[in-house]
Amino acid sequence: MADIDWNLIKSFVTVAETGSLSAAARKLSASQPTLGRHISELEQALGVTLFRRGRSGYALTEAGATLFERGKTVSEQASAFSLLAQGSVEAIEGTVRIAASEVVAAYVLPQMMARLDIEEPGIEVEIVASNQVENLLRRDADIAIRMVKPAQNELVARKVCDIPLCACAAISYLDRRGRPLEPGDLVDHALIGFDRSDEMIRGFVQAGIPVTRNSFRFRADNQMVLWEAVRAGNGIGLGQEPLAERDPLVEKVLPGLPLPALPVWLAMHRDVRTSVRIRRVADFLHEELKRYSAGAGANSAR
Repeated sequence: MADIDWNLIKSFVTVAETGSLSAAARKLSASQPTLGRHISELEQALGVTLFRRGRSGYALTEAGATLFERGKTVSEQASAFSLLAQGSVEAIEGTVRIAASEVVAAYVLPQMMARLDIEEPGIEVEIVASNQVENLLRRDADIAIRMVKPAQNELVARKVCDIPLCACAAISYLDRRGRPLEPGDLVDHALIGFDRSDEMIRGFVQAGIPVTRNSFRFRADNQMVLWEAVRAGNGIGLGQEPLAERDPLVEKVLPGLPLPALPVWLAMHRDVRTSVRIRRVADFLHEELKRYSAGAGANSAR
């Protein structure tokens, strides 16, 4: 049997982990036909069927399950080899892949990346917008902006800042419904919050504000949808204070409301921290995120 392309193994492992070609394609930034071809080529090379194809997705066969763990190890070793090679690259040019939450990726990073392009025109940026923790060990991203401290020993993480949260609403909503003067006034307003999580309800109740699920007239589990609902005038919600301050449609309310802050961590694999390109972007993000959290204004000029 001829040597097997490591890319085929990586595609096999990712399809097995995600359960579908479409999800694996998004994770690897590849096309579904390419991944389908990789699986077929690997099955032909090994002489076994790795997956049962069905309407619900790709399920491992017995042979596929047997090979999965070994394939995962090989894929991680190949990624580690790539990381070591990348860490030795000294030129400040090329691509850097950044993983961040959907809100940070959509509303915070674009303006920061525009400034990075001015300072480092040789660097190209790829953004992975996801609320899932991306796997830096397998190079899903070079740098991750996370709201929790990474636990893996192979990752290097540094605390950047704490982003304050605030209660806020569209000016159009407040003009229509009035501005709450104290936390207890929230029971007379339409609130915006999570659908399947009761985290916000518990937080308000613990603060002495007797809200219920029905108090949340607009519910969703996507942070971008929730923020756009605030901007559109659907009610009062929670948001990142620097984001609310720079939005002309939004006004902060109840400044004394006790709210937790979002801790921000920058993480990267320890084997790429010697890459000048990746370290330059990480340092840039560190300073930009500190300025953002302090309310310096993500859209201000340098």
